[in-house]
Amino acid sequence: MPDLRRLPSVDALARDLIEQVEGVLPTVLAVEIARRSVEFARSAAREGRTIDPEKEALLEAARLSKTRLKRVINVTGVILHTNLGRAPLHPLAAGEARQAATGYGNLEFDLTEGRRGSRGFYLSLLLAGLTGAEAALVVNNNAAALFLILHTLASGKPVPVSRGELIEIGGSYRLPRLMSAAGAQLVEVGTTNRTRLSDYAEAISHPTALLLKVHPSNYRVMGFAEETTLSGLVALGREHDLPVVYDVGSGLLDAEVPWLSGPPPAWVGNEPGVRQVLAEGADLVAFSGDKLWGGCQAGIIVGRADLVDRLRSNPVARAVRINGPTIAALTHTAELYAEGRGREIPFWEMISRPVEVLTERLQRIADQSGVTAEVRMSEAVAGAGSVPGMTVPSPVLVLANRGESLWAELVGSDPAVVARRMAGDLLIDLRAVAEEDDATLASTLSRLCRS
Repeated sequence: MPDLRRLPSVDALARDLIEQVEGVLPTVLAVEIARRSVEFARSAAREGRTIDPEKEALLEAARLSKTRLKRVINVTGVILHTNLGRAPLHPLAAGEARQAATGYGNLEFDLTEGRRGSRGFYLSLLLAGLTGAEAALVVNNNAAALFLILHTLASGKPVPVSRGELIEIGGSYRLPRLMSAAGAQLVEVGTTNRTRLSDYAEAISHPTALLLKVHPSNYRVMGFAEETTLSGLVALGREHDLPVVYDVGSGLLDAEVPWLSGPPPAWVGNEPGVRQVLAEGADLVAFSGDKLWGGCQAGIIVGRADLVDRLRSNPVARAVRINGPTIAALTHTAELYAEGRGREIPFWEMISRPVEVLTERLQRIADQSGVTAEVRMSEAVAGAGSVPGMTVPSPVLVLANRGESLWAELVGSDPAVVARRMAGDLLIDLRAVAEEDDATLASTLSRLCRS
């Protein structure tokens, strides 16, 4: 059996880790890694095996350091990449968020009256004006928005939902589970591919709380399919004095996309616009702030003032309220729309980039890095479960037969570069890459391909 006396002390191993690991490794984490590594080596020794605790600790520390939030260059062609943070903020929106986070502000202080004010009052008015709603409320994400709506208006009561809209999105978020957690009783209507207005009508009973429509933003039902229209649901809701709630998910402000020149781009498809949904009569609309809206993570609720007031007075609203930096970032993003400058929002700027400009940048990166590659046409997507099946033409730099080895090396670089793999090739798409990152990307490719 290996000599247990040769094992290092936890303190000594922790000090060595702090000195050897690149980047920051707080003492509390170094000590925990050292403790586990020494214990692992001790257990192995009792079984007659030899484990090097120093090597084990270094490997674990390296793995842990990669989980710390850090900058990534996104060359996947997925603009709103959920795993990489979705929508980047406009620089000025990020600046206002930083100012709110590093100092004091009138978060809940009325500067006119000199007393306590209402959190997010200005933002709520701005969102209501932008969307054509009577009132607005912002919480910390769209799941929280729908939870708050259901908990406030439908706790203990039935809510009819089409079977074709019982969505599941990333992270195992399932609508039926959220409804159950909020206390609402799910009443499934119709079938997966066909749901008629009569299905909703047959499901309505005296205790029915509301009619819920959910936009299936990450999949499409095609072929022999039928979907109940919003206008039909609104008419049915009016007939039975039931509010109609529409979770549009992705948060496209206006289906006409007036902040871009010309007609709406083809990739928008049939994505519902918040303005149009409200104009059609929906009583409450919920959507994400960090998808097509182009802001930070938030759940935005717009609609009837009396219903929004009920949501605001629910104690759950405090549990899911947003902080000052989020208010600051969303406010600036909303002001860009209000000023007709929506194209400046990073998501809209990225998805509108001309193919020829991206092609020139790719060729320049190939020349500067000296890699053997060619530029081909491919497709980018909005991402984040938005506009499923719709794509945008986008050129890519193709490094043949480097899809496995080079991909892992790029992920391990600093900053990390996350690319796309296809049929053994490595694909680099610049649609979601700032031009100032081109030089970093070229030097990283040059270094890795030389080695």
